[in-house]
Amino acid sequence: MNQKIDRRNLLKSGLMALGGIAVAPHLTAGAFENTPLAMDPESRIYRSPMVREHFLPADFKAPKIIAKLSANENPYGPPMSAQKAVAESVKNGNRYAWKEMYDLIDKIAKKEGVTADHIMMGPGSSDLLEKVALVTFMKGGNIVSADPCYMSLVSVAKSVGATWKPVPCTADWSHDLKAMEAAIDKDTKLVYVCNPNNPTGAITKGQDLLDFCSRVSEKVPVFVDEAYIELAVGADTQSMVSLLAQKKNVIIARTFSKIMGMAGIRVGYIAAQPEFLEGINKITRGGMGISYTSIFAASASLDDKDFQGNTRKLNHEAKTYLYENLDKMGYKYIPSYTNFVLFPISIPGKELLGKMTAKGIAVRSFDIQSKPWCRVSIGTMDEMKAFVGALSALS
Repeated sequence: MNQKIDRRNLLKSGLMALGGIAVAPHLTAGAFENTPLAMDPESRIYRSPMVREHFLPADFKAPKIIAKLSANENPYGPPMSAQKAVAESVKNGNRYAWKEMYDLIDKIAKKEGVTADHIMMGPGSSDLLEKVALVTFMKGGNIVSADPCYMSLVSVAKSVGATWKPVPCTADWSHDLKAMEAAIDKDTKLVYVCNPNNPTGAITKGQDLLDFCSRVSEKVPVFVDEAYIELAVGADTQSMVSLLAQKKNVIIARTFSKIMGMAGIRVGYIAAQPEFLEGINKITRGGMGISYTSIFAASASLDDKDFQGNTRKLNHEAKTYLYENLDKMGYKYIPSYTNFVLFPISIPGKELLGKMTAKGIAVRSFDIQSKPWCRVSIGTMDEMKAFVGALSALS
């Protein structure tokens, strides 16, 4: 790691001009958007000891993107119920929405089986991950998580002075819970678990994780990021929210960006013990960044079970189609319980990015343990057919 790359300059230089496909879509987002990104000697973005990410040069000439499969977005949303709620509520956008937000909190609390003081809202779950990191690690300490994992919380924790203790995933890409527990020491302030995990798509078994969280939270808070859990068809998993009734010090993050199809509308929440949330609220207010219209969209989408069920069904069908074609082409993918699939490739990652982007297909490419991998988000069936066609042309 002997280089730095500035996020704002990435945007200005045109690397982000393709809607987030030339670089990871979250590079210019978050509380520390001006913090330089670490680069390794091969000009890859340094994600973790195991993971580097490729990006395309600023002068790369790309055609119109026909399949944006790089950001794990729901291609079917927002649901019409949420769209109507936005249209009907925008006339009151000159007002603060505190009462309306508390109404939404009450609805979420009822859904999760907790009282309202266990819920904190935010403009997307990543915002809340970052707020927790800011407050928890203001005076240092360390964070334990899997490697690979979703880096938002970890990156902000490191930016304010924390050290990171990454624990490699197991052979099936689930969390190595035993090793993670062993990594906890007197300076550990938080354990972070993303389940299903990003960028691998793998699942850690529900009962194993429940036992881990119950036991470990007696020593240190455990943050469980469940952004993709509602897409985990056929998974042996469960939400950790039940531990709150047992007074366990766990934090559960959920988002409206995935199954609800509202990535751009920005709503998420965490469920935690009230005293933990009070500590966050002393420094920063969780719900202040949510727009009036987003609150109504979120409330409508919560009630829209048909849209959620259809998203789950279509995502599973498109992913099954992808699996069948990856099998035919000889690719060995990680079984995914999310709306993306990660698989090793036979050409350099940067070359893959260039060739796929030239065909109008946006994906992500990583080197994991020095070997190239592709991560493709699950789009519509037509988008997956376009991806398969482009990939098969490279084989």
